[in-house]
Amino acid sequence: MKSLVKTDPGFGHLEIQDRPEPAPGKDQVKIQVKYAGICGSDIHTYEGNYRVAVPVTLGHEFSGVVTEVGENVSEFKVGDRVTSETTYEICGECAYCQTGDYNLCANRKGLGTQQDGGFAEYLIARKESVHHLPKNVDFRAAAMTEPLACTYHAVEKTAIHPGDLVVVLGPGPIGLLTAQVAKSRGAVVIITGLDQDQVRLEKAKEIGIDHVVNIQHEDLKQLINRLTDGYGADVVMECSGAVPAAKQGLDLLRKKGQYVQVGLFPEAVVAFDLEKIIQKEIQVVGTRSQKHADWEPSLALMNEGKVNSTSLVTHEFPITEWGKAYEAIKSGEAIKVLLKPVG
Repeated sequence: MKSLVKTDPGFGHLEIQDRPEPAPGKDQVKIQVKYAGICGSDIHTYEGNYRVAVPVTLGHEFSGVVTEVGENVSEFKVGDRVTSETTYEICGECAYCQTGDYNLCANRKGLGTQQDGGFAEYLIARKESVHHLPKNVDFRAAAMTEPLACTYHAVEKTAIHPGDLVVVLGPGPIGLLTAQVAKSRGAVVIITGLDQDQVRLEKAKEIGIDHVVNIQHEDLKQLINRLTDGYGADVVMECSGAVPAAKQGLDLLRKKGQYVQVGLFPEAVVAFDLEKIIQKEIQVVGTRSQKHADWEPSLALMNEGKVNSTSLVTHEFPITEWGKAYEAIKSGEAIKVLLKPVG
């Protein structure tokens, strides 16, 4: 089968290879991939800024159909429409695994990073990570379950109440999904961007985000003060990974507000205004990936129409046209790109 494989560290080294079709072990499920989304980490991997266990087939956001199951698998059958968590292997014994927080397991191995992923015709997933698709979730939407689960995991870190003002910094796919999850909790949501984000800001308007702000042309703090009688935002969710946005986020919060860092910074060390955190009693929390408990609620949000993930898909390419997909993302033309396997 044809697979899109990262062969060596560094920039590039991503090529189509013919690889053997995999077979499931006794506790595993074989999935024929229908769609696989390109994540920001796939871009970082291609550019040499994110290390994976080369050689490995990339792709950890995907949907598909079960074609074979291992001897110990009774939860799934051939023909089932499914998606899967990225988790392929965990130790099962550490304190984090014992509490279901295996996204923090030091021995965790993921699909598309340490184990062959979804940029291929078939992949193998562990049965505990596989989820059935609800009837109203098609394959395109289901390929977005993993990033949606990451944003659901992030929102779960907060105590959002109906009517709270939530500011989402950054209108990329993660920001747009985070905004929708926050709205599903009854929040009033502001999402921000720059001139270069015009396509994404227009999409935010289209999917019904309450306030869409280009901060190069509109005073964000003035808007927040007007909406909150000068108190400030209840929650800020930083989804861009941009240092200026993180610094701005603390300033936008009310006293006792909540700050959640969702985006990854390119810099290893970021200067933070601890004085604001102290004087305003701000709660600051990080959020990493997703875990099992985040998946069924995420699928339910799509099934019930509370999150429109398909609307974020702007481009589709076969895996053999990675170069075109990469350019569409880097140019800012694309919001979310899905790849399709090649038989």
